[in-house]
Amino acid sequence: MATRRTLGFSSLVAAGLLAGCGGGGDSSPIDLGQVNTLPSFVKGSVSSQTYDGNSDDLLTAGLGASGLQGAAPAFANASSPTASELRKSAIYNNYRALVDVNANGGYGTLFGPNVGTDGVATSGSGKIAGKEYIAYADDGSGLQNVVLMVQVPDTFDASKPCVVTATSSGSRGIYGAIGTSGEWGLKHGCAVAYTDKGTGNGYHDLMTNKATLITGVPADAATAGTAAHFKAVLTDAARTAYNALFPNRVAYKHAHSQQNPEKDWGKNTLQAVEFAFYVLNEQYGTSSGGVKVRTIAPSNTKVIASSVSNGAGAALMAAEQDTQGLIDAVVVTEPNAQPKSTAGLTIKRGSTAVSTIGKPLIDYFTYANLYQGCASLAVPNSPGSALLSTTNATNRCSALAAKGLLSGATTAEQAADALAKMHAYGWEAEQDVLHSSHYRLATPSIAMTYTNALGRFGVADNLCGFSFAATDSSGNVAAQNPAVQAGLFGSGNGVPPTSGVNIVYNDSVGGAKLDLLATSPSTNLTDFALDGALCQRALVTGKDPVTGAALTGDMLAKSQRVQQGIAEVQLNGNLRNKPTLIVAGRSDALLPINQTSRAYFGTLQMSGSGANARYIEVENANHFDTFIDNPLLPGYDSRLIPLHYYLIQALDRMWAYLNNGTALPGSQVVRTTPRGGSPGSAPALTAANMPSIATTPAAANTISFENNTLAIPN
Repeated sequence: MATRRTLGFSSLVAAGLLAGCGGGGDSSPIDLGQVNTLPSFVKGSVSSQTYDGNSDDLLTAGLGASGLQGAAPAFANASSPTASELRKSAIYNNYRALVDVNANGGYGTLFGPNVGTDGVATSGSGKIAGKEYIAYADDGSGLQNVVLMVQVPDTFDASKPCVVTATSSGSRGIYGAIGTSGEWGLKHGCAVAYTDKGTGNGYHDLMTNKATLITGVPADAATAGTAAHFKAVLTDAARTAYNALFPNRVAYKHAHSQQNPEKDWGKNTLQAVEFAFYVLNEQYGTSSGGVKVRTIAPSNTKVIASSVSNGAGAALMAAEQDTQGLIDAVVVTEPNAQPKSTAGLTIKRGSTAVSTIGKPLIDYFTYANLYQGCASLAVPNSPGSALLSTTNATNRCSALAAKGLLSGATTAEQAADALAKMHAYGWEAEQDVLHSSHYRLATPSIAMTYTNALGRFGVADNLCGFSFAATDSSGNVAAQNPAVQAGLFGSGNGVPPTSGVNIVYNDSVGGAKLDLLATSPSTNLTDFALDGALCQRALVTGKDPVTGAALTGDMLAKSQRVQQGIAEVQLNGNLRNKPTLIVAGRSDALLPINQTSRAYFGTLQMSGSGANARYIEVENANHFDTFIDNPLLPGYDSRLIPLHYYLIQALDRMWAYLNNGTALPGSQVVRTTPRGGSPGSAPALTAANMPSIATTPAAANTISFENNTLAIPN
């Protein structure tokens, strides 16, 4: 059972007699004994809901551990789902998007809602009672509308307060990290501070002028006004004109907000922590003279910044920006960490120096977007290869060769050269078998969303000839399905392709087409829209990828916008000596470790602020645990183990350090054992496949740093 109420500003704040806190990272310190005031970055009301832990709850939306394994929860009216139904759908889908919920993959025995903090599986459902608070952070314009949420479990102990951050991964909505650091925090009785970091799952259907509210409920964008989670910055006249030329298109918040939201991910995470302190003192602070006085503050609260992927990058960014001392420790896995500089740093695996390290995300993604589809042909029978058109991949190879970007007279030779280029640009051999699935399911979407976001381009710019729309079975643009669209808050991931919204190449020969079926004008081949990919690469490098000539005119101006955005999101490599555990999978083909975790950890050591940081590299772990037992991707299960298991371990180790002074583990490679067996029917995972992180690793597993060289054992 859930009960709802709405909290407004304190009457004193509303009267202007007391000032609220400022915005994350640059506001007044939060001290004991102060009057508790709503942070000034919170705009509008704060929605509060109580969950009984039976019919509904914080972690599983009432589904329990078994319900998260089962069929997706249905809406009573598919065309008009309620806020409660959308929340349940969002929790169900976001949990499963980050965690492998297959029993053979360890769910229910090694991890999951029913597994206790001691690692022992129980017969319970894992439901967690408590309160949930949601609000927008914004500058008053309604253009940001960053969603903040705090979950306070009933097991929270105000005499031993703790907060864990759970910034959403990827471009996901507010529940995007509920199954990772969110679950760990709730199980340990901590308040969990969430933010969708200004990306979220916000869409704006330009034809119908539909957007969503903070609850995910669809609404007319004009009527919603600044309460809309996102709407494109277009006048009605401009929207009408665009629709006439490009009907049935959809704008997405991460790609088209024109805010470069990534630059504020650290600030948003700090804002979520500040919001958590406000919420906790409203709930547990002492009353004095009709106001609440703070009894919970950073000085008596343990705060761990944590999450995975983009949320992990946000946690690192927050720690770097934490001038108030809000954060005590950092625990992240597979972080999107983009060091500003790796000058002087060498990374060696065994005795071999890595040739390319620490590139910005959009740099290595636009590189992969050129070569990965072709390179996949060099790794036959890899997971997901059946999802990718061999004909179109072959066309990509021949088109690249014709432009002088690949060598080889045959497709096999061209594919081998493409794979060699991927290796030279920082991908490891362990990641080879994942290129097919990643190109099919991730790479083009990241290239499109991030070039738009970094350059602050709007939906009407059609950057590099791309747009978002529904498509039919032939790849032609189609109108949105109203029932699917109504549930996007629950089913979408914020970065198309997602839930019926795909990437369209407007400039395809013969008219707009699904990018994977598009024909490039310069090649007249169905080559995965190579012309568009070349354009995206040019925007990042400032050069024509084919001729090497410097860009001029409009393309130069656009490239400068993208490059400015890149500079705004890079990390400085100074974590203020906070105790930190960075965990990454050696098989991560999405955020390859030479560009991210290894490079960032190396910069920490170079800067002198990494004495309390440790790097844990896990063999046979990739970026997407949810792919491991996916029946469409046979072979993930037999090759890979869940990195999520090691996030739990790392959080447990940091918890022991903060509470008991237990030594943090040394930097190391963890040697896991794949499940093996036949692809698609691997035997059940057990603890024997996944050894614990060692306090003192064996010499052969020790990661070391000396003379500006990060040494990773083979």
